[in-house]
Amino acid sequence: MSWAFLRDLLSGVNKYSTGIGRIWVAVVFLFRLLVYIVAAENIWKYEHDEFECNIKQPGCENVCFDHFFPVSHIRLWALQLIMVSTPSLLVVFHVAYRKNREKHLSQKLYRSPGEIDGGLLWTYLTSLVLKTAIEIVFLVLFYKLYNGFEVPRLVKCDIRPCPNTVDCFISKPTEKMIFLYFLLGTSCLCIALNLSEFSYLIFK
Repeated sequence: MSWAFLRDLLSGVNKYSTGIGRIWVAVVFLFRLLVYIVAAENIWKYEHDEFECNIKQPGCENVCFDHFFPVSHIRLWALQLIMVSTPSLLVVFHVAYRKNREKHLSQKLYRSPGEIDGGLLWTYLTSLVLKTAIEIVFLVLFYKLYNGFEVPRLVKCDIRPCPNTVDCFISKPTEKMIFLYFLLGTSCLCIALNLSEFSYLIFK
């Protein structure tokens, strides 16, 4: 997957953001996107191959892996990054609409193309609300899917076709836990930045 579109989208919205919004873009790009691409993706790259159970019953290992990891962490993070960045398209479309309208009427209708005012303000606030809601939904989703924000060293599985309760081992659980907490922490930081920017724009 190419992340160039996401990078260009974030940098395009950046010039219409407040100072807090620019910090949000920096956090998403540096501490989430780059960490995801450079490090986190490689840690979970062979998670299925490195998931081992103490029994060789055909199909047992597969169903146990599917039970404890219904959706891959790394794919869920990729979806989260895409979904969180998508509301920024509202701002991009609104700005494009403004420029097209000015071009069509051949006159300047807005004081400054980089200023948040009028309809653009409401579009921007809507994008902040959507980004915050999406972040919260994904945090809840992570918590529900994986029974809390933990990566256990050992999981016990008794799902058919396993003949009895078997022990299954997750590879590099400590390393995965560190990156899990880091990415969850940056997600919470982004929520705080969105709420701060929303409050700033409202009271300003």
